[in-house]
Amino acid sequence: MRIVLAEDLFLLRDGMTHLLTAHGFEVVAAVATGPELQRALRDTDLEVAIVDVRLPPTFTDEGLQAALQARRDRPGLPVLVLSQHVEQLYARELLADGLGGVGYLLKDRVFNAEQFVDAIRRVATGGTAMDPEVIAKLLATTTRNEPLAALSPREREVLALMAEGCSNTAIGARLFISEGAIGKHTANIFTKLGLTQSDDTNRRVLAVLAYLHDRGPDESPAPRPS
Repeated sequence: MRIVLAEDLFLLRDGMTHLLTAHGFEVVAAVATGPELQRALRDTDLEVAIVDVRLPPTFTDEGLQAALQARRDRPGLPVLVLSQHVEQLYARELLADGLGGVGYLLKDRVFNAEQFVDAIRRVATGGTAMDPEVIAKLLATTTRNEPLAALSPREREVLALMAEGCSNTAIGARLFISEGAIGKHTANIFTKLGLTQSDDTNRRVLAVLAYLHDRGPDESPAPRPS
């Protein structure tokens, strides 16, 4: 699997390159700045982009914007975004097109090799890999919206795990309830949110996240180095 990696910190970029190579990935470009990333996404034969949100020269959102442009040029290009902090506006912007193959992880997750590699593979196959902290923030900021307010506490737990990319089986294991019960909770969630159900778990997750995206804008956080 051919990967373009963008991270401005040399040690982290070098460490991720070695980790990815050790797990059988091919890092075809490892870059440190926004302009370098733009060129790599445009000129490189890649299958997945792993991108730090904030890159030089301005340390605002060069990485994210380069990834979004690449997805406009190549709809569905798998992109896994890394961030030092939960930035809800950026998470929603990444998810807005609803095409799948997206992930948003805090950088701390990189140090768990198994979790990081699993997220890459999930995104590469068109799924989602959302950091639990990102999902918690998204859900917390939508508690006043009537459709989400209609969800029971258990349904909100199921929704959060669905958004992480968990299957019904995995959700049942996490919550210690049967897969059949999860299926009922899932059906209730989509009914209450007015979303069309699908057999494709990843597409259902994307639909939920797209719905959350439409609940209203957040204020953009002040720029800070990544």
